[in-house]
Formats: sequence, structure tokens, C-alpha cells
Amino acid sequence: MNTFLARLTTIALILLIAALLQLLGAASCLASGVPPGVTFGVADIGNGVRLHYAEEGHGTPVVFVHGSISDMSYWNGALNAFAPHYRAIAYSRRYNPPNRNAPIDGYSAIADADDLAAFVRVMHLHKILLVGHSYGAFVALFFALRHPDLLRAMVLAEPPAVSLLRELEPPHASEGRAAYRDIYRDMVIPMQRDFRAGAREQGVADFIDYVFDDPHRWASWSQADRDETMRDAHEWDVMMTRGTLFPRITAAQVRSIETPSLVISGEETYPFLRLIDDELAKLLPHAQYLRIPGVGHQMWMQRPLTCDENAEAFFRAVTEP
Repeated sequence: MNTFLARLTTIALILLIAALLQLLGAASCLASGVPPGVTFGVADIGNGVRLHYAEEGHGTPVVFVHGSISDMSYWNGALNAFAPHYRAIAYSRRYNPPNRNAPIDGYSAIADADDLAAFVRVMHLHKILLVGHSYGAFVALFFALRHPDLLRAMVLAEPPAVSLLRELEPPHASEGRAAYRDIYRDMVIPMQRDFRAGAREQGVADFIDYVFDDPHRWASWSQADRDETMRDAHEWDVMMTRGTLFPRITAAQVRSIETPSLVISGEETYPFLRLIDDELAKLLPHAQYLRIPGVGHQMWMQRPLTCDENAEAFFRAVTEP
């Protein structure tokens, strides 16, 4: 009997240590600037997929979706800003830290949108308010298209819906088609080639050098900055070898989205994203458009107060009687 009890005690200790390590993994993801009152959790959304999240506050749920080479810690400040009036939740997408999910074929923003729907249901959030930045905003677009019953309103901060570039009308039609060709020739195809060859750092360099329009930008970064970026690049290990970086969304599909939307764009953002933002603001039936002066694609880092206040004001306007 003593031996049996000792074994049970050992098993319980192992399970406790495993749980603590899991929580520490989530905590380390938000280690820098963790808002007071934040709590961490892990949602089992089915099919063996588990998503780490952080939340703060009570009330109507606002879910934040991060972009590429990022994780839920991108939204540390937003959690604190929204918590006084909302249940603010940030989660890490399927292959971003500290998640450890098995790779699947066909991974893309569409799979992320379906993951988000499963997350909303498992967490019993019902209809959410949604904020997405960059690739997270692309996920939000597909979420609105595929799961409108789970969504009240959304904020889209520069989603890379690059397929829309092929559908622009004059006077921007030729500019849009040229931008689309340039993105695939100089970024997507090199990334696919390098990731499939196992040269993942070169694949990340392809992206960084392209978006900064500087062939030496990645090489100029410190080793610490490169290491941090590589830590968050696992989603591309899957997406660039077994999935699709930019799944197609059409102008007709965007027009069908009835969700109230706020499109946010930085006035100094990349030209191709400006074209996409302008088009989304025209196509979405219930869209408002905010262009923030003096900022680029990382507007939520450059002007967090401006972004938070405008997003919250938009949510109030479309949800309060």
C-alpha cells in the first residue's frame, strides 16, 4: 500500500510540474510588459489543437489576433486598455509560441479562421468583437466570411489580402496587378523555395528584405533580433511547405460581408497594403476607414493609444443602442 501511495504521489507531482511548465510557457510569451490582472489559459479546440491565450477584464469579449512572426504578446498593451470595459482576450495562432501543434496540410489564414471559430465556441464567447493586425486581420476577414454568426463587429488593421490587387479597377488596375506579380516573384516564391529546401533563416530573410525594400535589412539586424524573429517563424515552416501564405479572397466575397468593420491604415505603410486598405474600405458594405498619419504598418506599436481609442469608440458606436 505504501508503494502504491508513493507511486500516486509521484504521478501527481509529475502532473503538477507539467502544468506549471505549461503555464510558465504561456507566461514567458507575455513576460515583457504583462498587464496587471492578466490570466493565462490553454483552450483545447479539438483535433489535438491547443491554443494558449491571455485575458483580462469582464463583459463583452474582444478577441485580438496577431500577425506573422508574432504571438499573443503583441497585444499586451491592448489587453490593459480594453480590460476596464471588456473581456479582452489575446491568443496565439496555431503555430505561434508557445503553442506546439502538429503540422497539417493546407494550412493558411482559412485554417486559422476556423481555429478561431472553434476557440470562440470552446470558450463560450458567443458573438465576439474582433481586432486583427496584419495576417491576423487577414484571418479576421475569413472569419467574417465563414463564421458571421460568431461576430458582432471587427477592426481590420492592414490585412494582406493580396488577391484583391488583381481585381482593382482603373486608375489603380495596372498598379495592383504589378504589385501582385512583384509580391509573388520577389517574396512568396523565394520563401517557398528556401523553406522547402530547409533554409528557413534565408526564407525569413526573403520576407524581411522584401517588406523593408532593402536586400541587406536582415543581415543588418543584431543576432538577438534575428533569434527572436526566428522563434516566431514556425508558422512558415508549415505554411510555406504544406500550405498557402495568401489564400484567395475575391471582391465579391468581401462585398458579401455584412459585419460592421473599421479598416485602419497607416499613412506611411507599404504601397501594396495601402491599395488593399483602400479597396476594402470601398468593398465592405458597412465599413469605416481610419488612416493614421505618421505611422506605418506597425501602427499598434507606434500609436497604441490612438489605435485603442478608435477601436473602442467604433465598438461602442456599433454595439450600443
